Amino acid sequence: MSTALIIVDIQNDYFPDGKMELSNPDRAAANAAKVLDWFRQNNKDQIFHVQHIASSPELGFFLPNTEGAELHKTVLPLEHESIIVKNFPNSFLKTDLESKLKEKGITKVVVVGMMTHMCIDATVRAAVDLGFETTLIEDACATRDLSYQDRIIPAEQVHYAFVSALHGMYANVISTEEFLQQN
Repeated sequence: MSTALIIVDIQNDYFPDGKMELSNPDRAAANAAKVLDWFRQNNKDQIFHVQHIASSPELGFFLPNTEGAELHKTVLPLEHESIIVKNFPNSFLKTDLESKLKEKGITKVVVVGMMTHMCIDATVRAAVDLGFETTLIEDACATRDLSYQDRIIPAEQVHYAFVSALHGMYANVISTEEFLQQN
């Protein structure tokens, strides 16, 4: 099979008591775990865990060698699964993710993870630009409230704005349930 799973930044700092708590991270992680289980049962060596490590302490989270930067318990990698360490929102930028996918003959990717408006958006767009047919499991992603000028944009609106922008032109955007039923 030429499809790989890319799990982006499901790390402790995004959960309650973390340094960058998201809205509903547990729900997104639980759905990501369902997709991960499907891949493990059907596609064992096509799983890539992406871990963001801050290249500068100014980021304030995902600091090197901290519990917050560790991958969350819901999606811990197995010994033979690849871990890609990144320092930018785009999981392909200055990493070996693209070369590892191409080495395995991957032409399609399924993306889950965090944050929808940042690392998910950047990774999905880059995957498509690099020629990968991309599926985004939208309910296996989470984001947070954002603000601009004097306005607060609720996480749910941020999430749906970004997934709707990606749907069609960049990715096939579906739910966890749709993915599991189709495969």
